[in-house]
Amino acid sequence: MPDKQVSIQKSWKSTERSPRPTMLAIAGDSAAGKTTLTKGLVEALGSDRITSVCVDDYHKFDRQERKNLPFTPLNPECNYMEIMEQHLQLLALGQPILKPVYNHVNGTLDRPVLVEPKEFVIIEGLLPLSTKLSRACFDVSVYLDPPEPIRYAWKVKRDTSKRGYTKEQVMADLERREPESAAFIRVQRKFADMVVRFSPIEGRDDVENEPLSATLLLRPTIPHPDLTSVLSDNTREALHIKLARDDDAKPVDALHIHGYANRELTRKVEEAVWDSLRVKEPIPESLGLIDGISRSEPLALTQLIILYHMLLARHEI
Repeated sequence: MPDKQVSIQKSWKSTERSPRPTMLAIAGDSAAGKTTLTKGLVEALGSDRITSVCVDDYHKFDRQERKNLPFTPLNPECNYMEIMEQHLQLLALGQPILKPVYNHVNGTLDRPVLVEPKEFVIIEGLLPLSTKLSRACFDVSVYLDPPEPIRYAWKVKRDTSKRGYTKEQVMADLERREPESAAFIRVQRKFADMVVRFSPIEGRDDVENEPLSATLLLRPTIPHPDLTSVLSDNTREALHIKLARDDDAKPVDALHIHGYANRELTRKVEEAVWDSLRVKEPIPESLGLIDGISRSEPLALTQLIILYHMLLARHEI
């Protein structure tokens, strides 16, 4: 090994550092619900304990420049993937980064900001699980997989109300992005520890304005909370778990949380999950909030199970 490399490694090891942070990845296509999920987790743990980073900030080109390019932001060619990988490694080791900033409101590249990892780090965006090196940085990984008609509706609502697009522009952009969604975004699904889908219950005409139900595929890549003590005929109205087949035909536990679930029943499940962690703090009240106003029981329980994995991974560290 060259002398300079030895010297650098010795200096690195001698530097006094805190325990590395717990790293969570939340991947998914545009408007899949990543920001809503992340916000609830940040509020639950507190901004003093958690750092959140959106890897969509690693776009190479601003919105105006992209108009003349043959690919979209979903394509790795449109992003500084090597820099993203370097930064994920540094954060996973407890080191600060100078993160680029993409302004989603006006589509410009703003000046970078200093990001220092705290006890927990959430990485959300289009491509956090797209490379072997980036995946190696995470303790827990989640992929959001809503049905495409629902995601399209969410994207239209968001981009017309917050990003200055017309509905026609959003739909045209979705059509243009579809080949790259299939090639680069949806392929990340197979690498996640949990796959989360918010959607209506199949075969049931949901009541108007009723919250969407959730299905969580709990893959055996990480230990999941034991819900057998609370799952019974009495709680079946709120949620149930069954053995299903994943996309690769392998068996996987599928947890279904009903949108019409009674708060009293879901609270029992939340308490069972929380009690298994043996933490002194009460269950965070911020879980399940959408836009800080309405509450979704499936979202709350989904966030709680993710929180369970974050705290469990922290305990192991």
